[in-house]
Amino acid sequence: MFFHRQELQFKSTPTKPDAAYARKLQEVLGGQYGEITVAMQYGFQAWNTKIPGKYKDLLFGIGAEEFGHVEMLAIMIAQLLEDAPATDTESAVDSDPVIAAVIGQTDVQHAIVAGAGARPVDSNGNPWQGSYITCSGNLLADFTANANAEMQGRLQVARLYHMTDDHGVKDLLSFLLARDTMHQNQWLAAAAELRAEGAEDLPVPSNFPLSKEHREVSYQYLNFSDGPAAAEGSWASGPSPDGKGEFTYHDGPTTSAPMPPPVTPDPRLYGTTADPNLIEKAKAAIKDVTGN
Repeated sequence: MFFHRQELQFKSTPTKPDAAYARKLQEVLGGQYGEITVAMQYGFQAWNTKIPGKYKDLLFGIGAEEFGHVEMLAIMIAQLLEDAPATDTESAVDSDPVIAAVIGQTDVQHAIVAGAGARPVDSNGNPWQGSYITCSGNLLADFTANANAEMQGRLQVARLYHMTDDHGVKDLLSFLLARDTMHQNQWLAAAAELRAEGAEDLPVPSNFPLSKEHREVSYQYLNFSDGPAAAEGSWASGPSPDGKGEFTYHDGPTTSAPMPPPVTPDPRLYGTTADPNLIEKAKAAIKDVTGN
């Protein structure tokens, strides 16, 4: 059950309108690593968590916070669009190419579709997609994905911080950067705690029998590039992070197999094969009659 309190976690007020920057800010609202994504990601992970307790509560708590971040950004975008100068595009292009370039950075659907409001889209106007979220049911896999989402999101917010001189916008971004710092560390801590408690381990899924994989290649670094420096990494020699093997380095694959012959598709799919066209046509007719 959700309740809405009509207050913000942190102030969200720009010092001046800026329609072009409003479009840029859409990325951390409705982009792949935006606040809508992490809010939905943590929510679905919580709903799908099979064990009660601290991990489920963690997901619910942070997921709810992220919905608050969605709200702050949506309100900020709306204020950046409020009273933004409306200029005739054609005359601007003719009179001043600089103004034309600025107008070219705005999202016209902010005005046409949303009435000077935020939209659930990225900075290019692509609609937010549910396919952005990760929810596997395996908490170690999911918490690791969550840490990545926070890293990518913080990276984008940091870049946006340097794209404005608006102190009000920077103040909000500073707050979001700090919360992303917390969330990165929190998910890494939760992933480590899962492993320490023996609830999950590497490799994910840790309860799949290792005897059913080809263990001889489980810890081989296979270099499929002509760049030799990868051999210098800790992934090329020494113990593996899961504690179950030793890394080795190899130039190229250590296995090979013959290429199987081409498959023979159903002739009614009309793919081009080695058989003459008349034979393919006859095969299709026979299958139509026999049904197989």
